[in-house]
Amino acid sequence: MRHIVFRDPDVNEIYDATRSLSNLWESIRVPIIAPILRVAVYICIVMSAMLFIERVYMAIVITFVHFFGKKRYTKYQLDSIKEDLDRNKNYPTVLVQIPMFNEKEVYKLSIGAVCGLSWPSDRLIVQVLDDSTNEALRAMVELECRKWIKKGVNVKYETRNNRNGYKAGALRDGLKKDYVEDCNFVVIFDADFQPQEDFLWRTIPYLLENPELGLVQARWKFVNADECMMTRLQQMSLDYHFSVEQEVGSSTCSFFGFNGTAGVWRIRAINDAGGWKDRTTVEDMDLAVRAGLKGWKFLFVGDLEVKNELPSTFKAYRYQQHRWSCGPANLFRKMFVEILTCERVSLYKKWHVIYAFFFVRKIIAHWVTFFFYCVVIPATILVPEVHLPRPLAIYLPACITILNAITTIRSLPLLVFWILFENVMSLHRSKAAIIGLVEANRVNEWIVTEKLGNMMKQKFSANTARRPRSRIRERIYILELVIGMCLLHCAVYNMFYGNNHFYIYLLLQAVAFFVVGLGCVGTVVPN
Repeated sequence: MRHIVFRDPDVNEIYDATRSLSNLWESIRVPIIAPILRVAVYICIVMSAMLFIERVYMAIVITFVHFFGKKRYTKYQLDSIKEDLDRNKNYPTVLVQIPMFNEKEVYKLSIGAVCGLSWPSDRLIVQVLDDSTNEALRAMVELECRKWIKKGVNVKYETRNNRNGYKAGALRDGLKKDYVEDCNFVVIFDADFQPQEDFLWRTIPYLLENPELGLVQARWKFVNADECMMTRLQQMSLDYHFSVEQEVGSSTCSFFGFNGTAGVWRIRAINDAGGWKDRTTVEDMDLAVRAGLKGWKFLFVGDLEVKNELPSTFKAYRYQQHRWSCGPANLFRKMFVEILTCERVSLYKKWHVIYAFFFVRKIIAHWVTFFFYCVVIPATILVPEVHLPRPLAIYLPACITILNAITTIRSLPLLVFWILFENVMSLHRSKAAIIGLVEANRVNEWIVTEKLGNMMKQKFSANTARRPRSRIRERIYILELVIGMCLLHCAVYNMFYGNNHFYIYLLLQAVAFFVVGLGCVGTVVPN
């Protein structure tokens, strides 16, 4: 009787269930899980190598461009073109389009900046394309337009009874107006963009003297980059896009993706490419690819900056990144054969568009960031039978990260935070890219990015300045919390049973997922 041990039935059941799960894991780990994970490691290493080679290629090109002063726009004699234009007084008619949808916080900023552009008033048409559903806001926007009309600016206020085609539909309908027939060029500014007074003088002359140019794209300057940590991290990613990706595309094969705003199009190039289409959520990229396949060349002017606003709430940023990741993948699916069979462009340009522009930058970059660093590497901790080459798992990603971040020198102290945040966002970007490739639900979801304008700069009263109460369901993100729990489990397991120090990275990454999952990033907008 001394050797009989009495156990609580509940404890015994839990013990048996835990032991059964452990036995099940042991039985499938080596014969099933390990081979699958080993293949996943090899695939991720190949994707990492593809991304690394692409980054090194762009680093070599951009170094050559800067060292030898070979930025493409510098070869044009802009001053002499402007002098000739002033002398002959042969100014082209320019249309400026401002598409907007319920832009209460920023509509005055954009309309005021555009109406202040320096250009002969009889050769400038400002077209405000207002798709707002708020009737009171429509009246306010129309009143603002009337104010500038009284000052002598040719402002056309256009509205629609529907939002068919979203932004692409508004731009397409705007170009069909009778007064546009005499226009040679169209400039597009989103509602939060504020161009400098001399913007047209620093872009239009390029198009006048170079009939093969279809697009001149300016760079973005972020007015709220220092508003919070999230905007600083966004600036690091977008600075690389403009400083490297756009510059390399412009300097080599004269092709890059139109950013949808702060650009000047030759209207003939738009018509030649088939006009605006709303088949994806990246109508700007769609038009650029089709125009590129027609032989039109693009020019990126890196020293011309246009002020605009970064999304400073995490909810707005998530919606924006879904659109920016889903749209390109879906466009790649729709245009792959068309690009491959196009006979008007060189083989190199087709390779650049298919492999570099779409496959590596818009798909592989998202997948390798999430699946390798947030799924495969943590999984190898739990399956010791799978060997993970440290040079490829540590040094290769480190080189890619440095090449990405070096364009924003002042933000280098935030490098660790940027890596962790980008890994969290890769969850949504990877999911969005898959949705775009298979045309699943949400493939054509279009939610306008919320802008705050000067709201956050205003001084609130004591009551409104207090941190607002918000609903828990609006701040909690379950998927991020689940991934965070998985990473934390792998980190603890590695800490006790592993023979490496991967748990340091896993703990930091788990914390990043928890911080985002609990809604502790971005700006909190007062109610």
